[in-house]
Amino acid sequence: MSKGKPKSYCARPGEVEQRWYHVDAQGQVLGRLAVKIARVLVGKHRPTYTPHVDTGDFVVVTNAGKVRVTGRKTETMVYPRYSYHPGGYREIPFRRMLAEHPERIIEEAVRRMLPKHALARHLLKKLKVYASDTHPHAAQQPEPFNF
Repeated sequence: MSKGKPKSYCARPGEVEQRWYHVDAQGQVLGRLAVKIARVLVGKHRPTYTPHVDTGDFVVVTNAGKVRVTGRKTETMVYPRYSYHPGGYREIPFRRMLAEHPERIIEEAVRRMLPKHALARHLLKKLKVYASDTHPHAAQQPEPFNF
């Protein structure tokens, strides 16, 4: 019997096959949905997860405007913006964001759940969010991701 160190697998960039998943956000709770999407983007749902390598998959989210929140978040939640000019701080209420840009709600929730480094900015580009129930990624044949 050999007395060497046990070998562990470490994924390398480019050798991981990336799949496409489709998620329907209709009736889903925003925070719980964002956690599951972030987990797939990072790649923690795979046994080959490596923290410093992109081992995640692409995620297509449809019906972003039909996502729901619990409690009084529709009245209290705001999205801050700052233009880096004096007096350029703005707060956009959740209701207005849901009416005008429902995709940004899911994008922001997932962005805040990703790690805070350059790889996370790369992972966020693999998230495709659409307000309607159609998407232009039919050629990639996204399979439904069951949570």
